[in-house]
Amino acid sequence: MTRLRLALVGAGVIGRRHIGLIQESAQVALTAIVGPGAATQTLANTLAVEYHQDLPTLFARQTVDGVILATPNALHVEQALLCIEAGVPALIEKPVAHSVAEGERLLNAASTSSVPLLVGHHRAHSPILAKARAIIAKGVIGQPVAIQGSALFYKPDSYFDEAAWRREPGGGPVLINLIHEIGNLRSLLGDITHVQAMTSQATRQFTVEDTAAINFRFANGALGTFLLSDTAATPRSWEQSSGEDPVYAHYPDEECYLVAGTQGSLSVPTLRIKRYCEEQVASWWEPFDELTLDVRRDDPLACQLAHFVAVIRGEATPLVSVHDGLQNLRVVEAIYDAAATGRCIAL
Repeated sequence: MTRLRLALVGAGVIGRRHIGLIQESAQVALTAIVGPGAATQTLANTLAVEYHQDLPTLFARQTVDGVILATPNALHVEQALLCIEAGVPALIEKPVAHSVAEGERLLNAASTSSVPLLVGHHRAHSPILAKARAIIAKGVIGQPVAIQGSALFYKPDSYFDEAAWRREPGGGPVLINLIHEIGNLRSLLGDITHVQAMTSQATRQFTVEDTAAINFRFANGALGTFLLSDTAATPRSWEQSSGEDPVYAHYPDEECYLVAGTQGSLSVPTLRIKRYCEEQVASWWEPFDELTLDVRRDDPLACQLAHFVAVIRGEATPLVSVHDGLQNLRVVEAIYDAAATGRCIAL
């Protein structure tokens, strides 16, 4: 099968991850890099691919089958609109937009277009999450009642020294990290309808938060609690517990989500299940049947790229649509609103 021709816009940290995955793939080939600056042009020359300063130039001079937008958040919507206009499918890195209003503008355009757009919430492509979703959907733990979640990890000082904007609003763990968790929670239990939140910057004393405690209500009636911190020295985060990214130390005995149902509970990513058998009357005096399912670990970014190929070929619809990306962003904005006002925010 002929390799699809992909262009990458933005050659920062995540852009270079995409380059590596494209080079490892037998289904796609990198044919262009887009972006201003001598460093971007040098990279294109090093990789022996075409270089263009911007998307209009790319579309005027070269034919590509798909575009990956790995640019700063504020550029996502305008660049995605250019892809729609050119009729070229795009993979848009998260968040889908830098504001809900801009995300709605993109959603309106995407809704009236046949050009597919995939939003880069890559964890949605995790085999671990896929199995967890299937367990819940099959009713193995009964009706979902509650979920406890955590994303507790420690970012070194060098992380903030490398990019000073991470000390400012928009650079904190709610937008950078929690938006991934929101995507995970929604994939497991459905849409979030209400949010309560408190944030703190007491540890790092930046203008942006370093810690947050959040309550959620889901459309199915389930409730959730979540603890987030980028200054907490624990391994209770997806990166450290899932083992999907070798960059992070792996702690296979740790869990970051516990989904509780009327018949049992599921721990994620370990996929440990404790449930009452069908013959039992559910009771806290009764013992659980316990089992741990096998876990298959694949790089979700690589799985996402394979899915993008299927989307371009018309073999699949985007697993994470612009609507999904916008819903995740709505929850993030609700968290900030709830923390600032002390109110319960209805979405």
